Amino acid sequence: MSDEEHHFESKADAGASKTYPQQAGTVRKGGHIVIKNRACKVVEVSTSKTGKHGHAKCHFVAIDIFNGKKLEDIVPSSHNCDVPHVSRTDYQLIDISEDGFVSLLTENGNTKDDLKLPTDDTLLTQIKDGFAEGKDLVVSVMSAMGEEQICALKDIGPK
Repeated sequence: MSDEEHHFESKADAGASKTYPQQAGTVRKGGHIVIKNRACKVVEVSTSKTGKHGHAKCHFVAIDIFNGKKLEDIVPSSHNCDVPHVSRTDYQLIDISEDGFVSLLTENGNTKDDLKLPTDDTLLTQIKDGFAEGKDLVVSVMSAMGEEQICALKDIGPK
């Protein structure tokens, strides 16, 4: 055997995958799917019949959960497609900085300062107005495939 030591550059996280495989024929409307490396919510699924050469195909129409763009994909229904791990977490809003970042309070009492304000204008004005009025606001943060974005707002009453 060799006496050389092997050194590996580790750039991975805890090994948790950002997606998991699911058979294309079992993905339903309202579910999530990865199209062009973007996490998307399926708004329409249509399945074609098996043709002369085999596979039935699923035609997915989906909307990117972070930027709202409409994407389409056609996958044989027996093949696997990637489904993103999508999670929603609620945080209490502490502060809004001048450069557009928000300071959020996590469940365990730490702060999370790496999120920008949402690009959606109505949600943005709701957050800014509610914060200016001194309301206690809870924001829902959607995260998938290493991306995070504020997607909803709840008012839990005055301070």
